[in-house]
Amino acid sequence: MKNLKYYLERAQKEGWAIGQFNFSDFNQIKAIVSVADKMKSPVILGTSEGESKFFGLTEAIVLRDSLRKETGLPIFLNLDHGKSFEYLKQAIDAGYDMVHFDGSKLPLEENIKITKQVKKYAGRQVLVEGELGIIATDASKIYHEQVEIREENLTVPKEAKEYAKKTGVDLLAVSIGNLHGMPDLGQEPRLRLDRLQEIKKEVGNLPMVLHGGSGTDQADVKKAIELGIVKININTELRLAFAKGLREALKNSEEIVPYKFLPQAQEAVEKVVGEKIKLFDSLNKI
Repeated sequence: MKNLKYYLERAQKEGWAIGQFNFSDFNQIKAIVSVADKMKSPVILGTSEGESKFFGLTEAIVLRDSLRKETGLPIFLNLDHGKSFEYLKQAIDAGYDMVHFDGSKLPLEENIKITKQVKKYAGRQVLVEGELGIIATDASKIYHEQVEIREENLTVPKEAKEYAKKTGVDLLAVSIGNLHGMPDLGQEPRLRLDRLQEIKKEVGNLPMVLHGGSGTDQADVKKAIELGIVKININTELRLAFAKGLREALKNSEEIVPYKFLPQAQEAVEKVVGEKIKLFDSLNKI
């Protein structure tokens, strides 16, 4: 099986993106992998610190390995939004393919320092994603409020160049008007594609990552891929789909057998994953 770096480089060269789909439940994993298998798409399974602590680092590794063997798919695992070297070290030791250090709220020099530490420990086998610029608000706080995208929180192109050069990261997550979550007041995140283009000029061929892909304007997503985004993270849309499907299944039935009511939630997740794989143009890439 080709490694993750191969697929990221290919995506960059050919102008498509790999979807990272987060999970905290086995039914979500089954949904993600089932669609990737049908659509012949490489896929990244993501766990935040909270998701990984709930699910288990080792358990996630075991399932990745089992599903790789069963399907033959290029399935990769990323520790998403790790806030400390210590926890990322645990993920690396467990066998994650990739780790993301989120030092975006730290001073630039401190962010660089810890990112370098993570990169050194990861070596060549585990990819490291860094982050620069603050991506608007935490998802848990934005479902019922308008979100302000602040200019000072966007990634600064010159700082991105410095960060990339000093850390040697494999990927860079950027803040370009994207946000975590899906506010329900009609606000649709619009990306600052002009800022993305400026960052691209400074970092060259360094692969870039778009966090907060849920609910983002599709035309913006396609243009962002053209401008160097090779990985797009989806989480909130999956959570909403899973929760809605589960509520409907339980509301419409008195069934108490999990394997009879969970499929409806799984099918809802499958629909979202399929739509994103098409949008990212990663189908038939294996």
